[in-house]
Amino acid sequence: MPPQTITLAMLAMLTITPASLAASPQSQTPIPAAWSAHDAVRYALANNPDSKIGRQRLAAAQAAIDLGRSAQAPQITLSSQYSQTNAPMYSFGNILNQSEFSQSIDFNNPGRTDTLSGGVQLGYRLYDGGKSSSGVQAATAQATASEMELSSIHTRLAFEVVKAFHGISQAEGIVKTQQAAVEAGAASLAVAKARHEAGVLLLDSVLDLEVQQSRARENLIQAEHSLALAKKIFLTLLGIDSAPVDIIPEAGCDVQEMPSAASLEGRFELRNLDAMIDAAQARVRQASAGSSPSVDGFAGYTVEYGSITGGSGDAWQAGVKLQYPLFDGHRTSSEITRATAQLAELREQRRKMELAIGLEVEQARLALKETEERLKVSEKTVSQAQESADINRARFSEGVVLSSDLIAAENRLTEATIRRTAAQTARRTAIADLRRAMGLTQFADIAEAPAASQATCPLPEHQ
Repeated sequence: MPPQTITLAMLAMLTITPASLAASPQSQTPIPAAWSAHDAVRYALANNPDSKIGRQRLAAAQAAIDLGRSAQAPQITLSSQYSQTNAPMYSFGNILNQSEFSQSIDFNNPGRTDTLSGGVQLGYRLYDGGKSSSGVQAATAQATASEMELSSIHTRLAFEVVKAFHGISQAEGIVKTQQAAVEAGAASLAVAKARHEAGVLLLDSVLDLEVQQSRARENLIQAEHSLALAKKIFLTLLGIDSAPVDIIPEAGCDVQEMPSAASLEGRFELRNLDAMIDAAQARVRQASAGSSPSVDGFAGYTVEYGSITGGSGDAWQAGVKLQYPLFDGHRTSSEITRATAQLAELREQRRKMELAIGLEVEQARLALKETEERLKVSEKTVSQAQESADINRARFSEGVVLSSDLIAAENRLTEATIRRTAAQTARRTAIADLRRAMGLTQFADIAEAPAASQATCPLPEHQ
């Protein structure tokens, strides 16, 4: 193959390979045709950038454990070197190492020599006051903290996905309500125009209804815009740039049980701080070991050959080295002080977190209670507003009530229906928030990031 062809092939590989490696993850994960909240959480835990960042941090923390353990393992090094010299000391040393010494050598000018050497060296730390083992313990605890941090990200992400899902459901409900208001307004306007043409209704009443119809259309446009924004927020949480969004608001697996007993220990934020406290305690021990002696064992074997002398030789060396720090400029004591202060800070952070979580749980309980009461009131209000609107529509057709009365009745019905939709969404979101505050997963079968390609939520029967 000509050299030019080889060069072009290599350039093509360099150009294509990075692009294929950097392919978007969403191209590897099928996107469902319709979303349930259950499957949306499953997808987000696997594809959201925050989740992926957390997994990379966990991988780095786990690698730090192996890095710490490497300090406890024997260190074996292979080395090779070639050199020439005419310096008397080094040249004479080469002659001795290559077993070519003779009485005729001039010690002041032994001449030029070379050496090709190769060897293996072994080093092993026998004792360091527990510094390396404490480092491993700190790295292990830090990895646990990273794992708890990732689980905390998943908990928060799952709640935000459920919240965004219900936000879409609410926005769709408001759009339907506004569409119904436009349709009802159009029907009333048609009746008003017919009565005006018959000479039994003044023009100002027709104009009032036309203004009301314009307002209804404007409200519908705003509702449609809010729905589009809610869908974009939903896709962003899933880690998807753009895609059609069709939700399944009545999927059987989306039903969330009402949490009962709260346990602060279920919150990953506390478990994260517990692991960080363990790591800080290990760092205090690691810093304290700085004042302890260290003992290292070493051994080596070397082979040398000289092309100028034609000789060769080998040698070995083994021994034990003891080091004891008598004075280090207060470095060890400063490290101990810093590590102790960091440990005390983490303990106070945990106490602060306990108080904050307790407040979160109570706020979530009160919010849920409030939404349940609001929902009861809104259900009754919608029933009353619907009945009032029906009566006013019939009376307006008969010419008994004014257009202003009809407009007021229609507005009350639209407002009551929107309030009921908002109350329903608020209750579902409050249940999800209470589960999050209590340290529960949104769905019992999704504790971690499973394979997002497995859609396990069945469709409702009417779908």
